[in-house]
Amino acid sequence: MTDFLARHVGWLVPFAVIGAAAIISAIATLFWGLQKPTRMALVARPPVGSEAFMMAVSGAVNGPLMRGGMARLLNNGDEIFPAMLKAMREARGTINFMVYIWEPGRAADRVVEVLEERARAGVQVRLLLDAFGAYKMEKETIRRLEEVGAVVKFFNPIAPGWLSIAHKRNHRRAIVIDGEVAFTGGAAIGDRWLGDAEDEEHWRDVMVEVSGCLATNLQSAFTQLWANVTGEILVGDEFYPPDPDGNKGGGEGLSRHVNVISSPATQSQPLVVFFMVSVACARDSIYMANSYFAPDESMRRVLAERAREGVDVRLLLPNKLTDAPMVRWAGQYYFDELLAAGVRIFEYQPTMMHTKMLVVDGVWSVLGSANMDIRSRELNQEGVIGILDHGFGQQIRDTFEADLKEAREITRQAWSRRGRLARLNERFWVSFVQQF
Repeated sequence: MTDFLARHVGWLVPFAVIGAAAIISAIATLFWGLQKPTRMALVARPPVGSEAFMMAVSGAVNGPLMRGGMARLLNNGDEIFPAMLKAMREARGTINFMVYIWEPGRAADRVVEVLEERARAGVQVRLLLDAFGAYKMEKETIRRLEEVGAVVKFFNPIAPGWLSIAHKRNHRRAIVIDGEVAFTGGAAIGDRWLGDAEDEEHWRDVMVEVSGCLATNLQSAFTQLWANVTGEILVGDEFYPPDPDGNKGGGEGLSRHVNVISSPATQSQPLVVFFMVSVACARDSIYMANSYFAPDESMRRVLAERAREGVDVRLLLPNKLTDAPMVRWAGQYYFDELLAAGVRIFEYQPTMMHTKMLVVDGVWSVLGSANMDIRSRELNQEGVIGILDHGFGQQIRDTFEADLKEAREITRQAWSRRGRLARLNERFWVSFVQQF
């Protein structure tokens, strides 16, 4: 064998070099993206609420400005599930149900019971779940739903060629009933979302119930991916009512809004631009609650800049009870520069905080599925709604301020005293921030 290797080593070396180059290329592809701007900046900063601001947001994401519709903020499972189940029970024609996580338990049982009953009554029921986030969904549940006529499909299931897209996930929330009432936000289907965030087993989260043209927007978020997964294109009055501006579902009447559907590509990442415009134009306050906070350089810079200019910038983040400690540690690496600029940072204490919520100057509110990490901005299918409305903005601000009472502020002085091990831990995990 030794003699054989000696005689043929000249042939083996090129193959070894090719193999090593392939491995290095794969690692580089995973950990370093293609060249893109390291900094983003606006050429002008119109005041939030102005016509120029709304045109800036709309133009930046190629999303139409819309008027009308209603919105109602729902806090925690005690408000989310009763509202959602009630709307589904009243479905007359269609239920389109899209969430990221689906876990067996009491929450799933309640949803399945209603979906089965409506399907038996002749309602068209479609579920689109992420293959990774809903991997715990039981085959028996799928069988029960399909037996009564519901259609259950998965985004990016394991199939030939799957490895090349395995890192891409459908993180959108869009639960749409008759094209008239819809829900989006941070919650999904699992028992952790039940209750009222009363202990560590029940998460803090919010959803928004919308009606009218906002429901139509969420229908589009569902329809787009459903067509790509199944080939079925949903059209007709049962999905897009001819008069979408009714007050089905109730809530706060809205003035202006923009819907952002994000299907990121290398050269197109609408959430990056959307959040930059939203935050950079702040004059008075930026209140951001987010469950996975690992911002890119441009977002860190604009948050720090706004704080230095006197804007009241507050971040509400999870504490050690997070389900993703690596993301938390990576995000903490940036606390020094943010605190030095005057950004105030709070950690929610009672339980895991899964909220994804932003309100700027008390009038521009952003809710949806997106986290403040690179995965949401550059890899996941996401959806958010930007709403310009004083009344709804006050609801979001009041909710944020109520949560601050359950939070602990991290001061610059206290943060500077953390130990060497904590600093090394942050530095290590921030090296993987592109993967979070």
